[in-house]
Amino acid sequence: MSKAFDSSRRFYDAYVAEMIKDKFSQYEDRIAVGIAGEGSDCFGYDDFMSRDHDFGTGVCLWLDDDDMKEFGNELSENYNMLVKESTDTVLTARLSERRGVMTIHDYYSNILGVDCDVKCGILSEEKWLSFDHACLATAVNGEVFRDDKGIFTSFRELLLDYYPENVWRIRIAGELHKFSAALQVNYARCMTRDDVVAARLCQMQGLEAAMELFFLMNRCFAPYYKWTYRRLCELDIEGRYASLIRELSDAPCDRAAWTGKRYSANYINMGDTVIVIAEQLAKAVVRMMKEHNLIGRDDPYLELYVNEVLN
Repeated sequence: MSKAFDSSRRFYDAYVAEMIKDKFSQYEDRIAVGIAGEGSDCFGYDDFMSRDHDFGTGVCLWLDDDDMKEFGNELSENYNMLVKESTDTVLTARLSERRGVMTIHDYYSNILGVDCDVKCGILSEEKWLSFDHACLATAVNGEVFRDDKGIFTSFRELLLDYYPENVWRIRIAGELHKFSAALQVNYARCMTRDDVVAARLCQMQGLEAAMELFFLMNRCFAPYYKWTYRRLCELDIEGRYASLIRELSDAPCDRAAWTGKRYSANYINMGDTVIVIAEQLAKAVVRMMKEHNLIGRDDPYLELYVNEVLN
């Protein structure tokens, strides 16, 4: 993990755990502690530049609603005093809001943007469909140091078990359509009109869809967009897919390759590097879908598989 994460873990081991044991011994097994949620340090991605915002040493203390009413304020006062007195902690104002004492319900509900029933540990398909993948990645990142009651961890594991089958297929179908429409249809249409600005937008839309499809195939939530490629590189052991993503992001829209060309739905202009890379990515997606037994064909035109995946 990151330096900030490591320093927060040391802060817990050296000070927070002792404070809980000394002053809240009767509640010790009712307090879940860890580092998770918003912030690059929770993903292990903070660096020197991260220190200008949302940076510092601190931990999360999660309580259920009843325990928050019973001793939450007192626990919060003692934790905040510990942070204030410690020479090892330097918290920005915003990060202070993301650390400290909070309810399990509020932690998950605030990140996911819906009212989460953490006690029953149930999420409807409607709620699953409403979630943003980056919010899900944020909700389950970091590490839980202690959770005797298991409520926080149980809901965390519900999310880590990934999308229900039907929701997973719906999300795959959506990204297949997005990739195909952007890079296998509209990019060519825009380039034949010499509308490079619109073509560049198609290229980026397809790039996003290609990355999200990789995460869906690997049953892992993609984090916030500025960390998506970094996380993809970590997951792509062979590195081939990540390399294609990088190549697509670097590839210029080749106007010369479209000089004198008319748009045809049946014509794939392999003279444009963007098109070549898009087709390679599409073939890689097809291979992954076949490995998951989602499809049985090899055609790289991804729009063909939308209904097949859904059905």
